[in-house]
Amino acid sequence: MSLAPRAVLVHRTTEYEELLARHGTHGQAAFFLSSRGRSIEDVRQRYERNRRGLAEVAAAVPLSWRQARVERADLDRFLFGPEDVVVVVGQDGLVANAAKYLSGQPVVGVDTDPGRNPGVLVRHRAADAGRLLTSAAASAARTGVDELTMVEAVTDDAQRLLALNEVYLGPPTHQTARYTLAVEGGPEAAPEPQASSGVLVGTGTGATGWLRSLWHERSSSLALPGPTASRLAWFVREAWPSPTTGTTRVEGVLTPGTSLRLTVESDRLVAFGDGMESDTLNLTWGQTIRVGVADTRLRLVG
Repeated sequence: MSLAPRAVLVHRTTEYEELLARHGTHGQAAFFLSSRGRSIEDVRQRYERNRRGLAEVAAAVPLSWRQARVERADLDRFLFGPEDVVVVVGQDGLVANAAKYLSGQPVVGVDTDPGRNPGVLVRHRAADAGRLLTSAAASAARTGVDELTMVEAVTDDAQRLLALNEVYLGPPTHQTARYTLAVEGGPEAAPEPQASSGVLVGTGTGATGWLRSLWHERSSSLALPGPTASRLAWFVREAWPSPTTGTTRVEGVLTPGTSLRLTVESDRLVAFGDGMESDTLNLTWGQTIRVGVADTRLRLVG
């Protein structure tokens, strides 16, 4: 007998809750914010909107379904099942935080603070949750679902990192790292030793953020991918020319079957995805990491 679908509600601790945890009472938190020229009322109202939205989504889950909740800080310890329908309640960035732990489960993004969030990934309102859950759980439900490309990094000792927006490779201090860079699967070219403050490899979803800022800063003519396009864009940050390091390959595109290979020539490099430095791959001298288009895609309900 197959399991009933499970609605997994993903949320994060609000600023108001964090303030109460740090200062103990509403009054103490209000005094702390007022000393910095801010009012606690706006913070509390956002908390209330989030709380009401989460409660409305939970109430919309069909009675025959199972239900679970997971806070952002616990995502790396939560086991998602193949029958899950994931409902992200909050900001766009929370969808990216959850995406790396999924393997094809449909995701519904619910915006509890319209007008404050861009709404690129949290596209729906809490009132629509019941209809969307039922639709997303249908076994043949591929219509109305965007298959968003993700980026994958794999080390030579089989560590794996998945991200929706981008993967950063470089020194943990964001200063200077040495490595050898090569593109595999494309036109043959000799690997190039480089010294830089890191390499960014991003998707079309990430092309609206950090990736785009690099693209804009250097006035690149590279065509950035769209969210559903099966290709990635990559940029080397602040490459340094020297007698032993080059700057001839500082940007490019990766398609399925091609990958960017970095061989570490520093004491330590890190790789992390979507800005989550708490979930980092650590690499030491001589290790190799390859970054390319992931087989996994995020199934975002449109």
